[in-house]
Amino acid sequence: MSLPLEYVQLGNTDLDVSRLALGLGFRGQSSAGDAQQLIEHAIDQGINFIDCANKYQLRTDADDAHGSSEEVLGRVLAARREDVVITSKVGAKDERLRHDGGGCSRENILKQVELSLQRLGTDYIDLYFVHVYDPATPQEETLQVMDELVSSGKVRHIGCSNYQAWQVCRSLWLSERLGTTAFSCVQNNYSLLNRNMEREMLPLVQETGLGVMTYSPLCIGLLTGMYTVGEPPPKGTLWDERREEFEGLLTGNVAETLNTAQSVAAQRGVTLPQLAVNWVLSRRERNVAITGSDTIEHLDDNLGAFEWKLDTEELATLEATFSELVVW
Repeated sequence: MSLPLEYVQLGNTDLDVSRLALGLGFRGQSSAGDAQQLIEHAIDQGINFIDCANKYQLRTDADDAHGSSEEVLGRVLAARREDVVITSKVGAKDERLRHDGGGCSRENILKQVELSLQRLGTDYIDLYFVHVYDPATPQEETLQVMDELVSSGKVRHIGCSNYQAWQVCRSLWLSERLGTTAFSCVQNNYSLLNRNMEREMLPLVQETGLGVMTYSPLCIGLLTGMYTVGEPPPKGTLWDERREEFEGLLTGNVAETLNTAQSVAAQRGVTLPQLAVNWVLSRRERNVAITGSDTIEHLDDNLGAFEWKLDTEELATLEATFSELVVW
């Protein structure tokens, strides 16, 4: 019997979201129209959680383009705002963004949230993330301006992305001391091939009740099934452009993990992406996995992860290796 798409209350917020979110950090979209169709299809399939950022843009955009993913999402939201929970982010530097030097200062956050709201065509963002930790700005300043956004109604909840556990812990302590809105969700890189969250971050969220969003469950394509240990990456793929790095990555227990995952997927009769997403969703933290699917076919394949569950023996086999791969 097929299992339905699962939903979960995100941490201690009032947000009820699908456990698969669609990430709009587009890499392979050929047009804004294709991107819009993908978003609409995701919502039609029951995905009610869309992850975006002010720096996400279509790969085909001009070098000075800014916010294209938010603009595409905004066109969908015009008719379906109440159907979805949306995130956006602020603070990540990007050389292509000529009018946004990044950073989490009060001035930049106030400026960027208005630009994001304009592109999205909405008057509120459900979950607004600090995209990266900004050592140049006092954390107190960042937390206080984020609290103002919540008080004004422009943002419902706040979170942090790409933070280390100690940075999250310090932020929670500062929020308590300052009496400001605290982060309610963390978003970090996590997959079978990158399990660094298990050292400190996942124990922290278990203790604090924070929501968890995990991005890159296919580890930047390494778990798509397109790559084989000991063979060069296929022509035209992302890792074909990074061949030397690819050869250095797929060694040792990383290679062993990939081979094991491919074997378990074959025995189960599922695709490798389905297994990779299923494994991430099997974690006790009830996290939300973010899929960066480039096509409707890729998205539908990922959704197949909800039609079955890894059993105890399969989980034990996959747990036999421990990867600490960091690809960026």
